[in-house]
Amino acid sequence: MITATPVSALALAGRSLRISRRSPDALIAALMLPVMLMLIFVYFFGGAIDTGTQYVTYVVPGAMLLCAGFGAASTAVSVADDMRTGIIDRFRTLDIGGIPILAGHVAASVLRNLLSTTLVLAVALAIGFRPQAGPAAFLAAAGLLLTYITAISWLAAVLGLLAKTPEAAGGFTFLMMFLPYPSSAFVPIETMPGWLHGFAEHQPLTPVIESLRALLLAQSAGNAPWTALTWCAGITAVAVVLAGVLFRSRTR
Repeated sequence: MITATPVSALALAGRSLRISRRSPDALIAALMLPVMLMLIFVYFFGGAIDTGTQYVTYVVPGAMLLCAGFGAASTAVSVADDMRTGIIDRFRTLDIGGIPILAGHVAASVLRNLLSTTLVLAVALAIGFRPQAGPAAFLAAAGLLLTYITAISWLAAVLGLLAKTPEAAGGFTFLMMFLPYPSSAFVPIETMPGWLHGFAEHQPLTPVIESLRALLLAQSAGNAPWTALTWCAGITAVAVVLAGVLFRSRTR
């Protein structure tokens, strides 16, 4: 059975995108829900939260990651649906291996998430977000965000393989959508209860958020970008290996 190739992965990504177009309600929800949550935080809670800066400026990086989490959830559901419907057997008769199939889902997830995060950024600009990043910093922020989206998309593919039904896959991805909250995404960590500080400071999303915030606002990021990239690379590597093992186990 063949290994992943750019051609097969891109062809399967196109298939995943075409499937997404057939469910416009789910696509609209994935695009609009993060925007609505950002607006709720900015206009409902922002006046009561002291972040030392305009709240929309503080909250945008977290909203982008929240958006990516919602987008990745659809990847888990799509993978679980493929495993249930029997389309995998047809792919295997075409000598397409598990990694190209899953890479197609991941590539489609990355493209969908880039669209949704662009929408979040556009709305943020409309309500007062003013990034200070130069071209190099902006490209670095985009690269980091792309790396994070790729990592959680592979993780979502693993969750889709673990789930027995698409509904269960949607439930499994709750953790990815929850993780931005106990981080520095929406409030400073020091305002949280003391028992939560350790987790909030050292979980994977916090260095990604801090790096994006620093890059977009032309501030010093310290070691946060390297920590963020290490987390993303580790998650991706582990998820790809697990995905290969689980796919072989499910398709014996």
